Formats: sequence, C-alpha cells, structure tokens
Amino acid sequence: MWFERFLEEDIGFGDITSELLLGDEEIVGTIFAKEDCVLAGLEEIVEIFNFYGIECNPLAKDGEKIKAGEDVLEVRGRAKDILKIERTAINLLSHMSGIATKAKSMVEKARKVNPDVRVAITRKTIPGLRNLEKKAAMLGGADTHRIRLDDHVLIKDNHLAVVGDIKEAVERAKNVSFVRKIEVEVESIEDAIIAAEAGADIIMLDNFSPEDAKNAYESIKERYPKVLIEISGGINEENIERYAKYADIISAGSITHSARAIDFSMEVELII
Repeated sequence: MWFERFLEEDIGFGDITSELLLGDEEIVGTIFAKEDCVLAGLEEIVEIFNFYGIECNPLAKDGEKIKAGEDVLEVRGRAKDILKIERTAINLLSHMSGIATKAKSMVEKARKVNPDVRVAITRKTIPGLRNLEKKAAMLGGADTHRIRLDDHVLIKDNHLAVVGDIKEAVERAKNVSFVRKIEVEVESIEDAIIAAEAGADIIMLDNFSPEDAKNAYESIKERYPKVLIEISGGINEENIERYAKYADIISAGSITHSARAIDFSMEVELII
C-alpha cells in the first residue's frame, strides 16, 4: 500500500514502548483539531487505520472548515495498533490540512478582487508527497497547475538560455499534440509581447511588480485577448490581492512549500 513506507520509517523494528507496557487492551481514540482549519487528509488516514483492522468513525469531511476543539475522527481497536499508527496519521493530517487552509485563504483573498481568477499551486512539492499535497490544495479551492512535466509545455528561463530565442522555442514547441497548451515564462513586458506574437497560449509573468503586471496584462489583452495571463513568483497571502485583478491565473509555490502544519491531537479512553 502507498502508506506502508511512511509507517516503516516511523516504526522501525517495532514500537518497543507499547510492546513492553501493553497487552491486548482496546481503546477508543478521538482525533481533534486544536485550531481552526480546512480539513484535508481524513480519507487517507482512515484508509491507514482500516488497513490495520482499526474501526473508524469519521466525524467530519475533507474540505470542511473545522473549528478549534472540533472532533474529526474516532478510532476503536487494540491500543498497540492505534498508538503505532497515531503519529504518522496525525502528521499527514496536519500537513495536508495546513496546505488546504493556506490554499483556501489565498483563493478567498484573490477572488474578492477578481471572482474569475484561478489560484494554482506549482511543482514545489515534497518528493513522494505530490499527489497528497495537490489533493490538499484542491480541497482548499486551488488549481493543481501542472502535476507532472508531461501535462503541458512550459518554456522557462533555462530553456530559453539554451534555445536562445522565444520565437524559436515556441515554434519548436508547436510540434506537441494539439491538446497540450504552450506556456512561456517571461521576465519583461517586451518578452511577454514576443511570446504572445509567437503563438503562446499562456504567458507567465515571473517576478513582476504589481504595476508591471498591470501594464503587461493590459498590453497583451488589448492585442491578444484569448491569451491567458499567469502571474508567478513571490506570491503570498500578503500580496495576492494586489495582483489578482490583472491575472487569469496566479501560481504560488508558497501554498505547498510554506504552509504551516495544523495542530491536531488524539485523546484515548480504555474500553472496559
């Protein structure tokens, strides 16, 4: 199963503390949030507990807003089994909920300014956890952007350093299947216009100031209204509203690489 390596990392050759102290006692454990959040990862940890024969009673759903102190899951089974899985399960829930919570906050802020803007996460994910992190962001209302390198063409600065010319790079990229979009990352308004003229479907404005992003957006949309404008680079909860009006898409690596884990805990009771 997908999660077995996570548990192997934590358990090693066994939970020596539980093996020394416990027999076959059964307990009920209740996992609860210690702060407000958007819940993500509940389905995954239920799958983990169930795999080891632990009965689960979900008390909330992924994607829901949870208040501090609210219970999200009740588990029932052998104390040894539950305690062996507890930390891995809560870590996963904390990490995914942190991403979902940050995504929701950024989406809500951007859409106050521009109801049509899409907030997307990037490939700045922890290796091995991408699918879980992308799912968490979607639960918070964000778009996944590219999941893998084969999703669509994205011509970045290092590609251009090798090819040497935006027009040439776009021409080469047009050999891709018609179902694939061609996106070009640019660092100036002049290069944005060149990319649009060359036939790019999406122009990514990388590390533009809000004023430069506004000027680039208006210049491109005036001549190429169907070209999508993406803004990326240094976007966070503090500045996203300043960019939202002049973007079709805002991509933010901070949703995954800088999301703070949400605090969850579990209390247990012995079944008499």
